[in-house]
Amino acid sequence: MTTVVIPVYNEVTQLDFTAPHQFLTMIPDIKVVVASIGGAPVTSHGLKFDQLADLEAITQCDVVCVPGGLGCIDAMEDKRFMSAVGKLASSAKYVTSVCSGSLILGAAGFLKGRKAATHWAYLDLLPAFGAIPEKERVVRDENVITGGGVTAGADFALTLIAELRGEDAAQCVQLALEYSPAPPFNAGNVDTAPTHIRYATMAQMGELMSGVRERVEKIAARGVN
Repeated sequence: MTTVVIPVYNEVTQLDFTAPHQFLTMIPDIKVVVASIGGAPVTSHGLKFDQLADLEAITQCDVVCVPGGLGCIDAMEDKRFMSAVGKLASSAKYVTSVCSGSLILGAAGFLKGRKAATHWAYLDLLPAFGAIPEKERVVRDENVITGGGVTAGADFALTLIAELRGEDAAQCVQLALEYSPAPPFNAGNVDTAPTHIRYATMAQMGELMSGVRERVEKIAARGVN
């Protein structure tokens, strides 16, 4: 049995962890545990997730997978959360993330000198933690596997399943879930999106991320607690 722990927090992006959860739980001998500090419920864009495991009570796992979200900076400033993530990641066989969850891994000290992916809006923040940003859906650097923004969690999950159980197992899951992306628009990447869409979205993201850089730089300057 392989145990995957997904540490969550308030305002986590739900697809960052529900997509990998859906894919990974298709494999009978992979156990996925979603956990929060104290097992407390967490919110995500109006959704509430409860009956969670107590993150601090988990002593080990094979894979730790940290999702991202607008609450990731608050999570990085939560000493209890970061300590719990750090303890699990230090002994896990694979240290992984989706979206801006890679910033949490970086703040915990696991990305120094490592290539890593994240959501495009956060990509230039990774070097603050000594990481090497890569504009890819999934990036692997030794035992560290990081996914890009949000929907890349599905690609990440298939990559992880292939690593854990082989490519045939991953492809069976892909077929079972009919994962065959054919988006109606070619606007899912900053390099391919129409110019006016890119600027409008970047402006919106800029408002959402107001003050994020300053907070990230302060966290990076403090180093790992």
